Amino acid sequence: MGTIWFTGLSGAGKTSTALKVIDRLRNLGLHPLLLDGDELRVGLNNDLSFDRESRRESVRRATEVALLASSSGFISVASLISPYQSDREYARSRHKDVGYFFLEVFIDTPLEVCQKRDPKKLYAKAKFDPAIPMTGMSDPYERPSDPDLTLTPEMGDADQLAGIVMDALVNFLV
Repeated sequence: MGTIWFTGLSGAGKTSTALKVIDRLRNLGLHPLLLDGDELRVGLNNDLSFDRESRRESVRRATEVALLASSSGFISVASLISPYQSDREYARSRHKDVGYFFLEVFIDTPLEVCQKRDPKKLYAKAKFDPAIPMTGMSDPYERPSDPDLTLTPEMGDADQLAGIVMDALVNFLV
């Protein structure tokens, strides 16, 4: 098995698309596991902050959980900002080392669009308090240099994007 890894800014549409992918995987009789960055921060990563080392550790932990799930026959669907290229490369290399697939999906939504969506009001808070670390504003987001798939808002809604991901997954695995 392996992992579909969604990366992009907060509000890009990672989780919305990931949830639609999970529905499609279940409809095929497969067993997906969602690893959502927000949900991981409530439990597994509740001891981490938002500095670079904490973000790196968050990706490391999510990677290891994804690998454990894969070893039990699950397909992990990770939805994490994962702002640093080196951390995403780590996740990819760990999967490669154990023989599991890793499909990196970059949701390339412009910052201005993410700020307008702002479902968690994080951008609004960061505008009023520059001390709040906000990826894409005060903290960096390193765009993937060579993702397996890049999706943009112009390509459709979350359901349409999930269809593109599923087509890419089939082509990726063949």
